[in-house]
Amino acid sequence: MVFSSETFLFLFLPLFLAAYYLTPDRLKSWTILIGSYIFYCWWRPDFLILFVGVTAWAYGCGLLIERWEGQARAKIPLILGVVGCLSVLGVFKYLNFFIDSFAALLGTTPDELGVHWRLILPIGISFYIFQAVGYVIDVYRKDTPATRNFVDFAAFIALFPQLIAGPILRFKDLADQFHERTHSLALFSTGLGIFTIGLAKKVLLADSIAPVADAAFASGHVTFVEGWLGAAAYTLQLYFDFSGYSDMAIGLGLMMGFKFIRNFDTPYVSASITEFWQRWHISLSTWLRDYLYIPLGGNRKGPLRTYLNLFLVMLLGGLWHGAAWTFVLWGAWHGSWLAIERYTGYARAGFSKALTVPATLLLVVIGWVMFRATSVAEAFSVYAGMLGLNGTAPSLEFLASVNQEHLVFILLAIVAVVMEPRFKHLTDPDRVPLAGQPQVGPDGAIVAAPSIAYPLAMTALLAVTIARLAEQSASPFLYFQF
Repeated sequence: MVFSSETFLFLFLPLFLAAYYLTPDRLKSWTILIGSYIFYCWWRPDFLILFVGVTAWAYGCGLLIERWEGQARAKIPLILGVVGCLSVLGVFKYLNFFIDSFAALLGTTPDELGVHWRLILPIGISFYIFQAVGYVIDVYRKDTPATRNFVDFAAFIALFPQLIAGPILRFKDLADQFHERTHSLALFSTGLGIFTIGLAKKVLLADSIAPVADAAFASGHVTFVEGWLGAAAYTLQLYFDFSGYSDMAIGLGLMMGFKFIRNFDTPYVSASITEFWQRWHISLSTWLRDYLYIPLGGNRKGPLRTYLNLFLVMLLGGLWHGAAWTFVLWGAWHGSWLAIERYTGYARAGFSKALTVPATLLLVVIGWVMFRATSVAEAFSVYAGMLGLNGTAPSLEFLASVNQEHLVFILLAIVAVVMEPRFKHLTDPDRVPLAGQPQVGPDGAIVAAPSIAYPLAMTALLAVTIARLAEQSASPFLYFQF
């Protein structure tokens, strides 16, 4: 089930919210847990067993760590918790990849080696495994006490707004919210507004641009125009698809009284790759920093080790996104630039943003080509086209797949990226104008009367988005595959 579907919008969500608000506060975690499991089972009920197993494993390891706190044996459940969870991820996400790579190294195929089965990747596994691992480590570090309420913990892991594609949450940030959180019409309307903006990003922009990227990457002989137009289209599609999902998750969380962290902060106006990773998929970059970069030594073991740590973290971050060499190379690309920027001091040099922002965006776009390609060979075919090695003009097949409407939406998406820094408060729970609420200054004084402009605008945007959604046959999220 996806957020941008009639089933979710007109069946699951209304029924869940009705059940949630009719449930007494002390039982709301049960409603969240049952509703989230139904949401997950909509795709594959059998993988729910694995999901519950990972949840119980992390919960039990957390209890043992706290019971043996201060003792050397506390490391045993820590290791078991981390290794156990990561082993599940390794088997289901990477076993096929390693078998394929081993067979290719031998110049054969998995079938010829006698491997005739292929593991299906459980949806959302990359996200809920990282949340479980983060919890076990936080308990060991004493950053959060081990919870004894299994239902609250299971509801946290399964929380459906962020279950499939993030943001990656930490139990220590939500533990208090499970005990006590605010429910109000103002918060609900704010959450609905943020959800609407995210849905519009996904349906009106990302989905409308997707055919251009698909046509370019499907071409076996990419020309200069096709290569750059396809790369630009995918750059915009991926951003509005993923940031749109994150906005919807944050909005749904607010509708339930939860406050999630912001996952994107206008990343395409970054002046360096370092800054880009402070603005893009913030929950992942901070997770990698806290649970991988810092344990590896961070910048505490000398310059060379710092550069190596930056490279390794991004290499593993690329592999986290997908079990393919394209993702490994994409991670290596970003890791190399992070190391180069740290070595040269480029990120702190104070160059004009008129130069650094376009240069950074160019590096990001080049990286997205490898990220999008289905193989390394396909990526280099697109790169060849972008260099003009395959001719300039688009082919008739490409022109048949792209129309004026697609180009108009690409222009609208570019305008949205440029204007987004001025309107990003509309997806910030702390700054968005609450419907029917006066605007209050820092001193507590009312500085503006309630305005109906925001709720009216959101109502109109939701109507247009749903009308557009009705025309589509399917609207899958790109990050579901990761």
